[in-house]
Amino acid sequence: MRALIIDDSKSVLLWMGAALTDVPDLTLDLCDRPEDALVLASTRQYDLVVVDYLMPNLTGIDVTEALRLRPDYHAIPIVMITAERDSEVRLKALLAGVNDFLNKPFDPIELRARITNLMSLRRTQVELAAQAHRLEEAVSQATADLVSREEEMIWRLARAIEMRDGGTGAHISRVAAISRLIAEGLSLDPHVCRMIYLAAPLHDIGKIGVRDAVLNKPGRLTADEMAEIREHVSYGARLLENGTSDLIRVAAAIVGGHHEKWDGSGYPRGLSGEDIPIEARITAVADVFDALSSARPYKEAWSPERAYQEIVRGSGSHFDPDCVRVFRDRWQDVVEVIRTLRDEEEGPMAWSS
Repeated sequence: MRALIIDDSKSVLLWMGAALTDVPDLTLDLCDRPEDALVLASTRQYDLVVVDYLMPNLTGIDVTEALRLRPDYHAIPIVMITAERDSEVRLKALLAGVNDFLNKPFDPIELRARITNLMSLRRTQVELAAQAHRLEEAVSQATADLVSREEEMIWRLARAIEMRDGGTGAHISRVAAISRLIAEGLSLDPHVCRMIYLAAPLHDIGKIGVRDAVLNKPGRLTADEMAEIREHVSYGARLLENGTSDLIRVAAAIVGGHHEKWDGSGYPRGLSGEDIPIEARITAVADVFDALSSARPYKEAWSPERAYQEIVRGSGSHFDPDCVRVFRDRWQDVVEVIRTLRDEEEGPMAWSS
């Protein structure tokens, strides 16, 4: 433990230093100029400060106020040495942050007892702070582990759904990555961007309720089959309703709104414009783009360039114009996503000139 003693009298400093030499585990720094003491306190962390009240240029109250402005000295014990009996001076000192007083002239036994007690309190304070820090780190690690497990479950579930729809899992990875690019380009909060990235893979979770015969039918669907396919939005919304975590709430917004259209012609509720959740508007662009450029049992893959042109044509009708603007601005990033996250059985994607 390290203590700083400030007094403009060198003889008092020497006397106090001698009186405290036998206090165990205590290192003393003695300073006869308050200005120099404040400089010292900015370069070293003291566990206790003892300061005289009446000094030239700066009083003990001035020194105390200056120290209390520093975060590292908010809780450090400060003892004031004074011959003043004026209650107003003492009240002012207490309001400035002084914890205790030593009256002049003082007894060396009392001095050692006061300093020893305060150092003991300070040591306990440091130990409690260290324990709180360890607990905080343990809680953070436990929270991170829970989040990691939640994320893993989300991705594995999303991959299972995608594989049932005839995909390999890379589709959901691309939709997630492109959705995050758009969210970041819209300057959304980083936490929201991350939630969209994690929740976007669940956009078609409701397909778990659609019959395989309809889901994987080659060729054109009948009107009844198309109606059944559209029910996947309702199935998914029911699966995710009343979620308590940010991730599930964002996923619910995406599932329920990624087939809505900017002009109100989408489904299931015919929402338009900004009434469609932003998470769903973002995911719609990423999902439609990648669905167009991916092969399915019922369709061939479009070239990425052709799919890009379709997204641009849909700005203001199918898609939020701001989302399309970011999609266009970050097209080279999108290209990198679809090049690095290809389906395993695919070769290089065909690019139109």
